[in-house]
Amino acid sequence: MPLYEHIFMARQDVTSQQVEAMVDQYKGVIEQNGGKVEKTEMWGVKSLAYRIKKNRKAHFTMFNLDAPAPAVAEMERQMRINEDILRFMTVRVEELETEPSVMMQKRDRDERKDRERRERDGGGGYEGEEA
Repeated sequence: MPLYEHIFMARQDVTSQQVEAMVDQYKGVIEQNGGKVEKTEMWGVKSLAYRIKKNRKAHFTMFNLDAPAPAVAEMERQMRINEDILRFMTVRVEELETEPSVMMQKRDRDERKDRERRERDGGGGYEGEEA
């Protein structure tokens, strides 16, 4: 079966639980049509480069899919209907990435930097701030 990377953006005002429900719904669509979702990554809320449907931020989620084209087409059709989905994009790839995506690696690196900065600054607030 063909391999795909699929990314969708959900409105910023939906909750993380609602995004997880969407992920489960679209996974079900793929699996019902004979495909499988190899990997799911939820990248969290990110700022957009420009406003999309009056939103400045969105929840980003990525799927690695091993699915026939009709399964992907059905998932995209359902995403077009859903008002909480701002944008989506599916790209056919030669092979799926098994390790975390660049976005997940970036998040880990940023969290480490923040943790090191807090430890270096004494675990408190900003420099010069009185308690």
